[in-house]
Amino acid sequence: MPSKKKRKRGGERPVIHPRNKYSENPPDFGLLASLHPSFEPYVFYSHDGRPKIDWTDFHATRELTRILLLHDHGLDWWIPDGQLCPTVPNRLNYIHWIEDLLASDLIPCTRADSVVKGFDIGTGANCIYPLLGASLLGWTFVGSDVTDVAIEWANRNVKSNPPMSELIEIRRVDSETKMFDAKELQNGQKDNINSFIDSNNTKRIDMRPPQSFSLSRLSEKKSYHGPPVLVGVIKDGENFDFCMCNPPFFETMEEAGLNPKTSCGGTPEEMVCPGGEEAFITRIIEDSVQLKQTFWWYTSMVGRKSNLNTLTSKLWNVGVTIVKTTEFVQGRTSRWGLAWSFVPPSRKMIFSHVTEKNNLSFMLEGLQRQYSAFHVLQSVESFLCSSGASCKLNAATFNIDITASKNHCDKILKSETQNKNEAARCKNELERSNASNDNNCQSDVLWFRISVFQQIPGTLLVRATLQQKESSISGLFSLIFQQLELFMKNKICTERVLADGSCSNPRR
Repeated sequence: MPSKKKRKRGGERPVIHPRNKYSENPPDFGLLASLHPSFEPYVFYSHDGRPKIDWTDFHATRELTRILLLHDHGLDWWIPDGQLCPTVPNRLNYIHWIEDLLASDLIPCTRADSVVKGFDIGTGANCIYPLLGASLLGWTFVGSDVTDVAIEWANRNVKSNPPMSELIEIRRVDSETKMFDAKELQNGQKDNINSFIDSNNTKRIDMRPPQSFSLSRLSEKKSYHGPPVLVGVIKDGENFDFCMCNPPFFETMEEAGLNPKTSCGGTPEEMVCPGGEEAFITRIIEDSVQLKQTFWWYTSMVGRKSNLNTLTSKLWNVGVTIVKTTEFVQGRTSRWGLAWSFVPPSRKMIFSHVTEKNNLSFMLEGLQRQYSAFHVLQSVESFLCSSGASCKLNAATFNIDITASKNHCDKILKSETQNKNEAARCKNELERSNASNDNNCQSDVLWFRISVFQQIPGTLLVRATLQQKESSISGLFSLIFQQLELFMKNKICTERVLADGSCSNPRR
């Protein structure tokens, strides 16, 4: 047993999201206490002189959240005693992950409206996700909840920040309406619930599941019988880019109080659900089957890693097109993110000069431990700089800014042996670029950014964004990124063979 604990401590832990405000600069309790007198009584100093707070004191954790939202985000915020008090860094991790999903180009976005619209399931009195998403990124939100206290204080927190009032709507869910479990729907035991619409003009949905799959498989052990979650709350004609949820993690309040080291508050409505988080998230999955592409992405936080595999299996059973997971880390606490979609995924690469993409990405999966996001960035930098292109690596944001002339692009494209079809495509693109070259030095430069994001341990997303769309050689962008993908996958595959003697052919 001791050896296992030693290995666990020595293992490489996921880190806070690189764009999280607190990634490089965690909150300085001493500084915050000196600037905000209301926080000073909760700060004490350890033997080594470090400022600390008592995490078991709800009033201390609430005041910390209030001060961080005010000091770092300009938000006026408060919740009454007993309500769930969120930790700001952890909530920011979730927001930034959704930002990654929306920008990843994993699924095509064809909506004309550029304003991102999210739905927060169970926003709570704290309304933390809509407030952060709106203030940081300008997203619009609908936040739902069932209790009078949650609705009242969520509205107060929105109205206390006037710029947010136009971006956030708080929507009451009818707590008297109970949703039936999947087996009842499958067996047709509720003949009077084949469709659902309430007085608020919520979306009319056929509550009978499609015949192509069995909903009973979703609830063999646990089922949800509470108020509506998405079906019956989303209004007719509404569409969203994503939904997010901090679900009730526990089955009983006794279970919720098992961690004596923290005090984040929380009412039974916020913390507890019969069947726990598995039952609640299963209801979101069932609702997503009905709503399909009403949402581009469905997401939820997951508190137990053991539930992540179970829920992922359920998602593939109902016919989703893509599933993504990640780990959120704050101090010693880990949570997981689960996302899925019914939108057909994008093609990995489009070579036609007519359909040029400004954002491209690929996944590196099954990575050995030594392949951190930073190591992948270094490999990308080495590959591109070998052609003479200018590369500026920012380790704090996990980005590389690349400036490449046409000669640099030629060297990159000719640096690896390609098959005849790829060579022909490159030749065509080069000829098109030559024909369109107007001898303007400024437009004859390709400027793009490479970013690396960790999805789950062992899996990284590499994304490229074209920064100068009017360049005369912008048509080479996708070809260079394709060459980078081939280089990185061959490099990883080769080193895996040397390490364990096995590797499948890299997928294009």
